[in-house]
Amino acid sequence: MVFKRHLKPVATVDLVPMIDVIFQLVIFFMVSSTFIITPGIPLELPDSTSAEPVVLTKLIVTMVSEDELYLNEEQTSLADLGNLINSLPENSVDDIQSVIIEGDRRASYSLMVNVLDILRESGFTGINLQMRDPGN
Repeated sequence: MVFKRHLKPVATVDLVPMIDVIFQLVIFFMVSSTFIITPGIPLELPDSTSAEPVVLTKLIVTMVSEDELYLNEEQTSLADLGNLINSLPENSVDDIQSVIIEGDRRASYSLMVNVLDILRESGFTGINLQMRDPGN
């Protein structure tokens, strides 16, 4: 006598454990990534229709007036900006690929040229200007 088996083997893949692992990886990378925060100086950035996103660097120069410049979060003046840049550690200057300049809409063009001259004399060649996208 031949008995027939009524139960068939189940050949499905349970996706719940894989989804849990992927979700945990996403959370890990979100928490462990670092964010570069610029100083909270109220600026009115100029509009630009051809603005392109740039990679954030470790060096941001914020221009408000000749007496109020910021190198990252440290306030300085135009006269002291060169000394402050030259006092940066030598290995950090070599690591910086580009410098971002943020200027208030009311900042003068001559101030921009003076800051650019100081940065170029300090050896920086990759200089980006921060602008506001009019769509945002």
